[in-house]
Amino acid sequence: MGKLSTHVLDITLGQPGVGVQIALYAVEAEGKRLLKTAVTNHDGRCSAPLLEGDSMQVGQYELVFAAGDYFDAQGVVLPSPKFIDRVTLAFGIADVTQNYHVPLVVSPWAYSTYRGS
Repeated sequence: MGKLSTHVLDITLGQPGVGVQIALYAVEAEGKRLLKTAVTNHDGRCSAPLLEGDSMQVGQYELVFAAGDYFDAQGVVLPSPKFIDRVTLAFGIADVTQNYHVPLVVSPWAYSTYRGS
């Protein structure tokens, strides 16, 4: 079986995003269902996979990163409202035997992602 993982890289400081709150949702016909919350560790990663084993299902998902709160904690002075606050990455899992790594590369002004393994 595969697994879902993530990490956060703060490109403003050029280091892992430590202490970023993350929420994982399943996106279903009835709406979003919260599956898990996590906080990134000293390496900007979650200490365990977000999904693995029987919890890894084909479907649509969203990862929501509390980037604005993270930058507040770093002492970054931002306008109100923040340009980048909650970052939502919507993605699909089509093959539960594969690993899906969905990282966030972020600054207060931009973000990107990619599918890793």
